Amino acid sequence: MLDKNYEEIIKGLIAWIQDKVKDAGGKGVVVGLSGGIDSSVTATLCKKAFPDNTLGLIMPCGSKPQDKEDAQLLADNFEMDYKEIDLEPVFNTMLDLFDHCESNKLSRANIKPRLRMTTLYYYASLNDYLVVGTDNRSELKLGYFTKFGDGGIDLAPLGNLVKSEVREVAKILGVPESIITKAPSAGLWAGQTDEDELGITYEEIDHYILTGEASSKVKEIVDNLEAKNQHKLVLPPIPKF
Repeated sequence: MLDKNYEEIIKGLIAWIQDKVKDAGGKGVVVGLSGGIDSSVTATLCKKAFPDNTLGLIMPCGSKPQDKEDAQLLADNFEMDYKEIDLEPVFNTMLDLFDHCESNKLSRANIKPRLRMTTLYYYASLNDYLVVGTDNRSELKLGYFTKFGDGGIDLAPLGNLVKSEVREVAKILGVPESIITKAPSAGLWAGQTDEDELGITYEEIDHYILTGEASSKVKEIVDNLEAKNQHKLVLPPIPKF
């Protein structure tokens, strides 16, 4: 199922990003650089689409130092303009203001991608750019993203590529191997990885999405998450009179 012409897919995605930005009257794009594979592939496609009008933002928030190093490596390899904005002081200030529960780490962690979304849109507005998201098809299927956080975007060029396909694109684009092979993580808390949190692997998820075949465990997890998180993929409901 992964035997596709990824060179042609890359060309199509670059043209698609260009068309969508121009249709919106924008001048370029801004993208978050997390040091992960989805971010790296998205940023590289953006750089190819808008060589002189792509801005990467590295936004650590209690993040692993390696993530920032990988983000800088990606930006340097592709000569991408970027800024680093440390969001941890803002995050800690917000926690001090809230009545927060130490046991509910997800509620606290979701503040981080929402701070990043706010930062991305600030720089997008400043430059008349569009915010390009990094969500792939596997994440969108499960709703595995933060509503109004990393889901708060203008474009999702990876939205029709499952995680395994993103890896194939990354290899062709020349994304550093260290980024391609690192364990996927949203960096929400220390030691967090996507697959540990989900309880299944991306390989299993992708196979189910592409073929409809999976174990009962994988089907249950994917189908339940898809139903539970459907609200993240649609506009807020409004009453009819």
